[in-house]
Formats: sequence, structure tokens, C-alpha cells
Amino acid sequence: MSACMKFTKRVWKSFLDAKGHDALCFPHLQITRAKPGVVETALKIESSNLNRVGTVHGGLLLSLTDTLGSLAVASRGHFMTGLSTDVATSFVRPAGKTGDTLFAKATLTSLGRQVAYTRVDFMNGNGELVAYGTHTKYIGKSASDPQNVTFSDDGERILEDSKQ
Repeated sequence: MSACMKFTKRVWKSFLDAKGHDALCFPHLQITRAKPGVVETALKIESSNLNRVGTVHGGLLLSLTDTLGSLAVASRGHFMTGLSTDVATSFVRPAGKTGDTLFAKATLTSLGRQVAYTRVDFMNGNGELVAYGTHTKYIGKSASDPQNVTFSDDGERILEDSKQ
């Protein structure tokens, strides 16, 4: 497993260990791939993820846009992923029902010294786009967190660990 994947999973575990929103809403989210700037996930849809007409609730997708945007920032070595300043999600088609798997690809589109921008694409099991979201994060203070690391370009190795 690459260093980037291990680190991103460690950040995700810290989200779950906090026992907050992420742990309640999508505790079974699986990170299937992580390389610097890109995180791919899968989530089996449960009945608690549905709206009253039996399809994935838009609030789940919006919340995932926030969380997965944060994980895209983490995939660049940021343990603390900053504060959300803007989150938006556009819905293209129903995203599934109980038992379906929702796939997502979160991409860090820009990482500056103060602000990061991400895009999250959500796909159904047929690979069709069901929604997409954007997420802006203030990272000015979190960029110097002592748990941050620097990866090789391919994410296979940690080049610098700020704890050393």
C-alpha cells in the first residue's frame, strides 16, 4: 500500500474516531484509491441514506462533497484539512437506492498557501455521473500542522515527516 493511501486512511480514521457526523452518516465509506491530489471511494447505500421517495438523499451527497474534498486535501499530506468556506453539489440523476454502491472521485484542483479547491464526481455502478460537487477550504493554519507529511510525486513514499 502506498504511503499516500496509508496516510489518507489514517486521516479518515481520525474522522471516524471523532464519533461525529462522518461516523454517523457514512461509517462504511471505503477508500479504494489515493494518490496525491486524488481520492476514490465506494459507499454501499443503506436505508438511512435515502430520502422519502427511496433514493439517495441530496444531503448525503452534499455532506460527502465536504468530507471527500477534505480527504483530497489530506492526500497531499495535510493531516488537518482546514475549514470549509464553500460547499456546493449539483444533482444530475438519482444516485441509487438501498444496496447500490455509490462511487466517488475527489480531486484537489488547486492547493495554495491559504486556500484549497476540490471537485467531487459521484458515479453509480454503471459509471454514470449522478452528481458533482465543489468544495473550498481555508488551509492557512492547518498547512503547518505537525502531523503533515510530504509525499513523493507518485505518493509511494514519504519524503518529509514534520514529526521528525
